[in-house]
Amino acid sequence: MHDYKNLKVWKKAIELAKSVYEFSEHLPIEEKFGMTSQIKRSSVSIASNIAEGAGRNTDKQFVNFLNISLGSSFELETQFILIQKLFNLEYQNEGIKMILKENNEIQRMIYKLIISKS
Repeated sequence: MHDYKNLKVWKKAIELAKSVYEFSEHLPIEEKFGMTSQIKRSSVSIASNIAEGAGRNTDKQFVNFLNISLGSSFELETQFILIQKLFNLEYQNEGIKMILKENNEIQRMIYKLIISKS
């Protein structure tokens, strides 16, 4: 069992989810049950799967949940690419870039953790 609260990647994933929630306020209201809901779920899934995996008994189980977390991070990246293409949010370009950069850093960290536990 691992103490997920001490994992830097989990802390960064929590901050990413917070950023995504704050960003979601800029999406059109009609997207409340569409893209807004999707990006929130994906971002929460990253940190949640790290935590759930850390609570498992073996590194193999932990790695399985890290892979799920990694998948959620790629899902979030795809959703933000779609946001850039679908909505005219030029005033939010820096926010989108920051979220994508944070997400990419988390992807690298998760991948390194997977390698170290495999």
